[in-house]
Amino acid sequence: MSGAMSDPLHPPTPPISARDEPRFGSEERKTELAGAFAGQGEDYDRLRPGYPPAALEAMLAALADAPAPLSGTASTSDGAPSSDASSSLRAVDLGAGTGKLSWALVERGFEVTAVDTSAAMLETARRRGARGALATRVAPAEATGLPAASAELVTVAQAWHWFDAEAASAEVLRLLAPGGVLALVWNMLDVTIPWVHRLSRIMHAGDIHREDFDPTVGPGLELTERRALTWEDPMPTQDVIDLARTRSYVITATEERRQKVLANLDWYLHDHLGHPRGARVGVPYRTDLFLYRAG
Repeated sequence: MSGAMSDPLHPPTPPISARDEPRFGSEERKTELAGAFAGQGEDYDRLRPGYPPAALEAMLAALADAPAPLSGTASTSDGAPSSDASSSLRAVDLGAGTGKLSWALVERGFEVTAVDTSAAMLETARRRGARGALATRVAPAEATGLPAASAELVTVAQAWHWFDAEAASAEVLRLLAPGGVLALVWNMLDVTIPWVHRLSRIMHAGDIHREDFDPTVGPGLELTERRALTWEDPMPTQDVIDLARTRSYVITATEERRQKVLANLDWYLHDHLGHPRGARVGVPYRTDLFLYRAG
């Protein structure tokens, strides 16, 4: 609208979906789909993308801007967080899966506890880096059993929609130290690009959100910042096809349906789009990041 003021918490983004969040149909179907990931650790870790550096830097900046100084935060002369800003900060990564985000935080100096209900996923996470560098805990996000005020940063990547939002929010508030931050982050195929839109349809990628999507959180959490980041993940064509194997729809499909999806993807990439077999394709993603504090 002409002359409209821009809201920094709700920046305009291209229309991408009519969905507020993934649709499950029923609690039983939600439970079935969530459980489908338990045995997919190796494929999920190999094929799913990590998170863009800008998302991690935004989390660090939010901690550096805490109303009360947090242990370990520091800043450069221009006010930006220094390279060792997180040297003694603690993070809890809920629904950590194979530790994509957990290890990115470890690399920035955080002491990280990765929490997930799947022991197999967490075993894959532990194998990603040096032994002992990542603490893990098998527990639901709604009741981690970790000490109160034990984290300056709580993160949830690709997993908030699997939780009971009110119970998980209460647990986050219990875990956060004063001035701490909750970061919710999702990677989604960037379906504003026509060929990616069709790819997502063939793949049955169900985690595409509408442009004004706001995660459902419980009382006591206040949204302080949101960002939409676009980037590309280069992958061989066979990996793009195999990426479908990490989607809950394909995991739980019949073998006949699964093979049909994979064959359709093979046709789309190699015959329709004309990529040579084995060629590397830049797969466009959009990352949505939401930052909260106790309010």
